[in-house]
Amino acid sequence: MDSAIRAFKLNLEKLNWLPGISYLRSKAFLTPRLGKLHLYSPRPLYIPDFYRQTPANHENCLSISIVTPSFKSGCYIEDTIKSILKQMYPGLEYIIQDGGSDDETVSIIKKYEKNLKAWESKPDKGQSHAINLGFDKTKGDVMAWLNADDLLLPGTLDYVNNYFQKHPQVDVVYGHRVLIDSENNEIGRWILPPHCHHTITWHDFIPQETLFWRRSIWEKAGGRIADEMQFAMDWEFILRLRDVGATFARLPRFTGAFRVHPDMKSIKDVDITGVREMDMLRKRYRDPYVSDDQLEHYIRSYLRRHLLLDRLYKIKVLRY
Repeated sequence: MDSAIRAFKLNLEKLNWLPGISYLRSKAFLTPRLGKLHLYSPRPLYIPDFYRQTPANHENCLSISIVTPSFKSGCYIEDTIKSILKQMYPGLEYIIQDGGSDDETVSIIKKYEKNLKAWESKPDKGQSHAINLGFDKTKGDVMAWLNADDLLLPGTLDYVNNYFQKHPQVDVVYGHRVLIDSENNEIGRWILPPHCHHTITWHDFIPQETLFWRRSIWEKAGGRIADEMQFAMDWEFILRLRDVGATFARLPRFTGAFRVHPDMKSIKDVDITGVREMDMLRKRYRDPYVSDDQLEHYIRSYLRRHLLLDRLYKIKVLRY
């Protein structure tokens, strides 16, 4: 549990002395932000100065392999590529696996090919298959994929490297999420509580664009993203990591930005493929020894911690 939560281990009824306590008890405070893709009007993306000053440990840095799957991603892929290459991380292996785009995607990729470990444009069987094709070309100590419309925030790779180096027992890390629109404006932020194994059985709150894991746990979990999954492949992968004993850590930092736009896959497919895949995962990975009441308790507790951290961040008691 975060030190901030320990320090504020009081319920709202005991906070009568706080200014604005009536707002803290209001509907606005008590409504979770997680799962919502548009939380406020567009504003310039805020990046703290210290993000760009993240200490770099490049002498013995871990190699990090990142795959970007793409298909007709010409509108946004250049921003994605720049967000990775501008990390200036010497141990980077960056692969772009394109599905045979006939828009400007390939011409954009070619502009940066000298900075890529590899790239390829050919028909594939979908996003999961493309991710696997990309990872087949990698050897890095740490792995991640970043979709062709999302961003890494400045300093992320140095931060992830430093964290893994200092915490050898941790297999998987992820951070808080920034939501951006088609113009790179900020439209929301998700503040996530410390990791909870039980909660992810029913809801996947882990932001995929912030997720990094060690190759050793990747291999232990089967070394593949499930090709048959076209919407919830990240959740299925996270549940497999959990079931092979992975140790997770939620980082105290925003590490990625998730782009919200009309053509995004998660909006277009959620009512068709998404619901079916998510229901299947809940049935497959549900712990038979956890009752409905226990599961509800875990989720309610997780959302309460989220609300507390979100409010503390908004009033600048917490800084990420």
